[in-house]
Amino acid sequence: MPDLFGADPEFSIYQRGTPMKRSPTSLLPIRLVVFTLALSLSPTLLISSGASAQETNPLFTQEKVKNYLPHMSWLEVEELLQRTDVALIPVGSIEQHGKHLPLGTDFLAASEACKLIGQKTDVLVAPVVMAGISAHHLGFSGSLTLSPATFEQVIYETAEALIHHGIRKIAIYNGHGGNTASVANVITRINNTTVASAVDLGDIEFPSVDSPYPAPTIDSHAGVGETSWMLYLTPQLVNMARAENPILTPSPQAQAATEGMTGRNAGLVASTYLFRPVGTGKQAASHEISSNGVFSNGDLADSSAAQGKFRFDNLVEGAVRFIEEWKRIGP
Repeated sequence: MPDLFGADPEFSIYQRGTPMKRSPTSLLPIRLVVFTLALSLSPTLLISSGASAQETNPLFTQEKVKNYLPHMSWLEVEELLQRTDVALIPVGSIEQHGKHLPLGTDFLAASEACKLIGQKTDVLVAPVVMAGISAHHLGFSGSLTLSPATFEQVIYETAEALIHHGIRKIAIYNGHGGNTASVANVITRINNTTVASAVDLGDIEFPSVDSPYPAPTIDSHAGVGETSWMLYLTPQLVNMARAENPILTPSPQAQAATEGMTGRNAGLVASTYLFRPVGTGKQAASHEISSNGVFSNGDLADSSAAQGKFRFDNLVEGAVRFIEEWKRIGP
């Protein structure tokens, strides 16, 4: 009979390097003591034995976040799915955000917002792709981009997997304007081809509150708004010592639309000449219209964590209210 721990009981005791034959029954007391001791140890101690704090990865500083798929075991997901059929998919981008903000600003803002929502209502937070559609930012080092087809397929197949596990309500939270059309395409495809219901979380009704913080008239990218968000969400990644206001040089067509047209018409036409890939020839890529990647006429020194908290408190409140209402209508 093989020993409980894999040793041959016939030759399990050694003396001066020579096996000493013992009967299996003579080792039973030793085996029982060892087996009893093993059972008395908690699984955690068994797993972590020999791994002191000094021997673990010093770069991993995250705490386990409730309802956040990458941090969960399959059993924890299974338990969560007994309580909810709602999933949030945050999407964003890896692209330049000036000299002071991380390239992951859009993805981080979206995923952190969804994590905050997931602490106040039971939903599965399922990030799947960091990069987005960002060809217009490739003039700055480190920016990445996906084709719309690739981006849409990854999100759609993620939704299919979630649906397989029992998710029936999917809200996509989009942190990057360049993804807007593709997110709409994916939502339409989910609604038209699966049993699930899908929405854009950015389209829901949010609380109507007056902000105590004045907003710049132009604050499209890496400006006071986004800087404040990141000072609240991930302050360790913001380097305000490198924050500088940009010199903006919009294309002649965008300038003409702004000066020669009125109201929403001006913005509608001007937007076709802002944040477009170099290949269009519109002089509308971010490095062509901004000296440092920021597109704002505000003063970055006005950015604050308090502004970011105000914005995200309202976002989380509105999202939680919507999700709780959505849950009540059934699968």
